[in-house]
Amino acid sequence: MPRVLPALPSDAVRRTRWLALVSAGALVLLCLLWELWLAPLRPGGSWLALKALPLLLALPGLWRYRLFTYRWTCLLLWLYVTEGLVRATSEPAPGALLAWLEVALALLLFGACVAHIRYRQRAGQTLKAQET
Repeated sequence: MPRVLPALPSDAVRRTRWLALVSAGALVLLCLLWELWLAPLRPGGSWLALKALPLLLALPGLWRYRLFTYRWTCLLLWLYVTEGLVRATSEPAPGALLAWLEVALALLLFGACVAHIRYRQRAGQTLKAQET
């Protein structure tokens, strides 16, 4: 039986992966800077910086095109959107601006993950139709 090589990802899939990686990295960086130096809840930093950990755990899966990682990341992001909206409307100036940035980055990452999933599913359906 001949060995079938995996198909190379399309340009759209590579672009959405790149956008997901960049926005996830930016969101991790924002969470760490925000909670440790820029506007922490307590002077000297807060344990809330640990909220970056789930996103750090997602980065290797996003890098390796793991569809399951893109799916659970989409679900996880709503926690960041919710926290950002709550803090944007309840904190003073530096924290509120950082919260709006968190919302924007989380929504950008969500859009990149959803687009990536859709492109991959469409490519899979096309491949399945060609095989039959």
